Amino acid sequence: MSRRVAVYGAGSWGTAFSLVLADAGCEVTLWGRRQVLVDAINDTRGNPDYLPQVRLPATVRATTDPAQAAHDADIAVLAVSAQSVRPLLEAWAGLFERRTVFVSLMKGVELGTDKLMSQVIAETTGARADRVAVVSGPNLAGEIVARKPAASVVACPDDTTAALVRSACHTPYFRPYTNADVVGCELGGAVKNVIALAAGVADGMGLGDNAKAALLTRGLAEATRLGVAMGADPLTLAGLAGMGDLVATCSSTLSRNHTFGACLGRGLSVEEARTRTRQTAEGVASCKGITGLGRRHRVDLPIAETVADIIHHGRDPEEAVHTLMSRTTKPENLRNGRASTSE
Repeated sequence: MSRRVAVYGAGSWGTAFSLVLADAGCEVTLWGRRQVLVDAINDTRGNPDYLPQVRLPATVRATTDPAQAAHDADIAVLAVSAQSVRPLLEAWAGLFERRTVFVSLMKGVELGTDKLMSQVIAETTGARADRVAVVSGPNLAGEIVARKPAASVVACPDDTTAALVRSACHTPYFRPYTNADVVGCELGGAVKNVIALAAGVADGMGLGDNAKAALLTRGLAEATRLGVAMGADPLTLAGLAGMGDLVATCSSTLSRNHTFGACLGRGLSVEEARTRTRQTAEGVASCKGITGLGRRHRVDLPIAETVADIIHHGRDPEEAVHTLMSRTTKPENLRNGRASTSE
């Protein structure tokens, strides 16, 4: 029996994941805000605004009506921006079945509360933890819609729910693994966006591959330190939702966060970078939430703090790099599989 899935968000990742779900045998209703885009998806089977190369199967239908998407849905996938999910879910209260499983594709931290997306979903829908899952990994939308091989992680504390979501998105080109560590998977996705901004700045400045390798490695250390302080398994950050996602996002020109950072590294302003990127780069907002979590849990996050200073306080990238490199030298703190809270 095919599963009915509602996907909220007709941007790049929401559209790409709809393709994956349809290829796995699900009936998909894709919700979008704009009628003109929804009509284009239904009429042409493509998404001219975000993924013009995609050709969606007939089992994907688009709508602007959130209730129509929610009707009889076994799974509700959320692929909207991290900062808009709370008001949307509050407006949609009562639309979902009590059995509906919620799946977050969002990789961010809510400003003002510093909450992870699974926490926001639980608060706004009343769903218990066993009905909230996270999908996170090295999943660049442009490659997914070309059906190039990819792997990801389905994180949920409930094995049955994790297996349900895994089955709903398993295709010959998309391989999902399960993991009970929701916090580790969510933090891996959120922090890597911030590190990708830093990697983009480094590339824009022409600092070379050694610099980028150092950023990725020390960025992973920051994610691991914060994850451990918040109860995550450090091995989760070494997996697909941590290191895997970090490598893909920091290395690819398909990454919005890397593209945004590269614009800053070439001397463009934040507003100019936003115009060039066109789509939401989650790390731009989430870097403030990540640094807020770091201060709350007393974890040293020098790269994330530097990114936040460049984007939100106008710090000069060249001066920021000099300051990072001039910090007091210390041991590479990773002892007995446990990450230290400081550099």
